[in-house]
Amino acid sequence: MTDPIAPGGTIGILGGGQLGRMLSVAAARLGLKTHVFEPGANPPAGDVAHKVTTAEYDDATALEAFAASVDVITYEFENIPTAALDLLERHRPIRPRREALRVSQDRLTEKTFLSDLGLGVAPFAAVDSAEDMAQAIEMIGVPAILKTRRFGYDGKGQVRIDTRETAGSALDSLAGAPAILEGMVDFTSEISVIGARSPRGDVAAFDPGMNVHVGGILRTTTVPAPIPDSLRTDAVLLAGRILNALDYVGVMGVELFVTPDGLIVNEIAPRV
Repeated sequence: MTDPIAPGGTIGILGGGQLGRMLSVAAARLGLKTHVFEPGANPPAGDVAHKVTTAEYDDATALEAFAASVDVITYEFENIPTAALDLLERHRPIRPRREALRVSQDRLTEKTFLSDLGLGVAPFAAVDSAEDMAQAIEMIGVPAILKTRRFGYDGKGQVRIDTRETAGSALDSLAGAPAILEGMVDFTSEISVIGARSPRGDVAAFDPGMNVHVGGILRTTTVPAPIPDSLRTDAVLLAGRILNALDYVGVMGVELFVTPDGLIVNEIAPRV
């Protein structure tokens, strides 16, 4: 599917949270309808979507009916079960592509993908056991951040390790979830680029914004970021490299740390 959806067409959205709500509002302005699939009752997107299906992601009958009612399917958060996507993809195109979802769902996969592209990332190591933790601390040092590989957001699913003696208790606090240890990055600011790529490979991006987090939660974004033009160009080109490498179709947020040695990629995330 490379042609635009015709006016009056329907976008299927997996997830009915705040991003799904914003996507529904944006679609309406373009003359498009949205159909939200969400397990939870009364989701935020339900107030503005054309239609809502309330069902679990393992409900094959509901998923097939949902797919039959839309022209294309997207998602408003990363943690959609693979089995649901397998079923839906047999009926309708999913944008962004499954590969982008696979990469962004898992912090270790994401960091490895970015590093393999030759982009700067924080030092990292997989942690699945106490032995892994000891080796990771030896390699990366402290302070460091231990994070769950999946499902963490807004500072959840992570714990800071300031001394080697607290590494064990930090690992215990994740209750056996697969984890990744990331070294601390000495950065002067954090910026983000919102970029988009079409099915034909055209890439566009907004000017980078400067982000301020408090307690692990984003509080303010200033656009355009007060950074030199050369750094602004580097950030946009870097985001374009990621979009092209994933053969991405849709909108992505790329979070970057500004350091004395250049830009470090913090994370990538599909966006509305």
